[in-house]
Amino acid sequence: MAVPKKRTSVSRKGLRRAGQHHKLYRNFSMACPNCGDITLPHRACPSCGTYRGREVFALKQKETENTEAEQNQA
Repeated sequence: MAVPKKRTSVSRKGLRRAGQHHKLYRNFSMACPNCGDITLPHRACPSCGTYRGREVFALKQKETENTEAEQNQA
């Protein structure tokens, strides 16, 4: 039976194990079918708030739009 001649160092062992985590958690971006913005797969789009054609969460309106509307009314 094969036996290693020397002990594997902690850093060498960490380098060997780290490659598998990078493969698992690699981020492949895709285009959102609703707005076309780049998103991660299996997640709601941060720019439009949709996931698989349904609105998951409503986006907050920007405060600048509100202040401009108030200035136009005054």
